[in-house]
Amino acid sequence: MKIVLATSNKGKVREIIELLHDREVFPYTDLIEGFEIVEDGESFKANALIKARAVYSALGDENAIVVADDSGISVDALDGAPGIYSARYGGEGASDRDNLLKLVEALKEKGLSTSPAHYTAAIAIVSREGESCVHGWMHGDVITELRGENGFGYDPIFIPSGYDQTLGELPNDIKKGLSHRSKALELAKILIDQIKFLRSHAGSAATK
Repeated sequence: MKIVLATSNKGKVREIIELLHDREVFPYTDLIEGFEIVEDGESFKANALIKARAVYSALGDENAIVVADDSGISVDALDGAPGIYSARYGGEGASDRDNLLKLVEALKEKGLSTSPAHYTAAIAIVSREGESCVHGWMHGDVITELRGENGFGYDPIFIPSGYDQTLGELPNDIKKGLSHRSKALELAKILIDQIKFLRSHAGSAATK
């Protein structure tokens, strides 16, 4: 059973493949040429579904199960920004570092060195069986000092609740247990296994 990821972001691909290690997983760009997907939804769920639907349609393989992630960070002191705009907070074509530095600057402009914040991950699944979406969250604080080389995105400035190190400093095994994406993927795995179960039983029924 082929699981296709509707992303070409290397950091996300690596993290999702690690979390779905016991399943056959491919980024969609291994199967077809990459293309631009307009993420014009007003929530993480809407954008995740937009990506999953677009890739499922482009693949033309009804047996594929497409998994799409939309995630971001919401900072209390910035009224929830960057939120769904996390990946392009620094402007069109901005790098992870551009986005991170803009967030740091926005906090400094308010005279702040820290603020409560949380990550949200929405994981959408599109297959011939239908569509679904699950969520995961991670709470903590953002700081204006960049710390650590691990991870990607805003990890060097995010300290999870109960820790004094940033995600950029924490070992991967600890980070995986805390991650908003890993929490959402644990739920997504249940849905994927349900699809697998339905297909195996449908196949058995067809041979009787």
